[in-house]
Amino acid sequence: MTGAPFSILVLCTGNSARSILGEAILAKMGKGRIVAYSAGSKPKGVPHPGALRLLARKGIDAAPFRSKSWDEFTGVGAPKIDLAVTVCGNAAGEVCPVFIGAPLKAHWGLPDPADVIGDEDAVDVEFEQTWRWLEMRAQALLALPFETMDRKKLATELGRIGEMEGAV
Repeated sequence: MTGAPFSILVLCTGNSARSILGEAILAKMGKGRIVAYSAGSKPKGVPHPGALRLLARKGIDAAPFRSKSWDEFTGVGAPKIDLAVTVCGNAAGEVCPVFIGAPLKAHWGLPDPADVIGDEDAVDVEFEQTWRWLEMRAQALLALPFETMDRKKLATELGRIGEMEGAV
């Protein structure tokens, strides 16, 4: 590693719920060690209201978060990505574009809280659960000396993290 923060791109199909939360958690918990981004293969255009409510409850400014295409992370001027993490089965099964930096890839699949049918409280409960699962994965990642690990060992550990509680 170059001493630059480890860059992580969290991917999901719509980039409106899980990937937005993953970006927020990794950016907050990994401050100084990680720079986090999120994107989707077919972005919804706006973050899910449940994600925005949860960010507000966590004291995180939601203004910088937007639903965007993973195409923003390819080509000239795109940031180098060290790790691309899919958080939904659809994105994991799609052929990802070529990201700058030839990143490692990991799958941390979780149920989609945006699929919950019910009132705002029911939706918020599912978003809180997704937050807990993503936070658990971020803590496991941050416990690793990922900056100095060889790619093969890191890939093994990323796979283990992806199998933690909540995995689908």
